[in-house]
Amino acid sequence: MISHSHIVKIFYKDVDKMGIVYYSRYFEYFEESRTELLNNIGLKYSAVEKKGITLPVIDAYAKYLKNCTFEDEIIIESVVEKIPKSRLKILYNIKRKKDRVLIVQGYTTHAFLNAFGKPIRPPKFFIDKVKIYFK
Repeated sequence: MISHSHIVKIFYKDVDKMGIVYYSRYFEYFEESRTELLNNIGLKYSAVEKKGITLPVIDAYAKYLKNCTFEDEIIIESVVEKIPKSRLKILYNIKRKKDRVLIVQGYTTHAFLNAFGKPIRPPKFFIDKVKIYFK
């Protein structure tokens, strides 16, 4: 299993008129955390794309359990539970840092596409980096 934690501070730009984090922002937090998770295991997005591989989101889900407000800090935990065979699924748990209360749970699913936009199996260089964490 691969896991990574990423901390984000909630800014005024993140909240709605009621002072609560706007629901779509959580998908942006997922993206930040996903980028950091992959970078942490040696798979920088820019390097993957230079090899002609893209990882578009093909499915995304979020379940909102509690809310966050301006100036809260949150911890986004990203987890890859399985070595991808055709798609990469990343799970997310977002917790408020001060009390560790679970705020949002979700996931994103990603396809592997080649430079021509055609679906492919995960490339060997990707699998080789990921495999290390599943021994």
